[in-house]
Amino acid sequence: MAGMHNERVSTLPTAAEEPPTTEVGRPRLLVRLFRAATSSALATGISQATLIGLLWWGAGPTLASALAFTAGAIPNFFLARRWAWGRRGAPRVKGELVPYLMVIGLTGLASVGLTTLAGWLTEPLQLSGLLRIVVLDAVFLTSYVIVFVMKFALLDRLVFRHAARIRVAKSPT
Repeated sequence: MAGMHNERVSTLPTAAEEPPTTEVGRPRLLVRLFRAATSSALATGISQATLIGLLWWGAGPTLASALAFTAGAIPNFFLARRWAWGRRGAPRVKGELVPYLMVIGLTGLASVGLTTLAGWLTEPLQLSGLLRIVVLDAVFLTSYVIVFVMKFALLDRLVFRHAARIRVAKSPT
């Protein structure tokens, strides 16, 4: 063993193996925003299909919007956590899951509340089945758009604040 020394071998890629990254925080924020918006759009599609189906089968606006919101929120947690914020492994219950449920719960209440309010306001109009579904769906979807920016900011700054930041390759220009 004489003459041998303990060398530490780095498993990190060398500069030649990985693209250069920008050290500016803004592009990374924009990448996270884009990825969160994309995962949110997918979740919204799931929610929309659930909402329309439940309303078509005669469910009330409160029940339909609550179940629809939940149907989208569950896959959105895992997709956004992994893709937008780069988190892997089991989520920490206190550090990620509970704060996520609080943020999502608040935005869910806004969506369900606005959809329920629209149901109450349109009930005296006695809208036909399809027209009623379109009106309630439009309100539900609009509430998603309204709260998305607030939801992203809370998730980015509170829930996933310690997430590994996404590396963004510099453009060739």
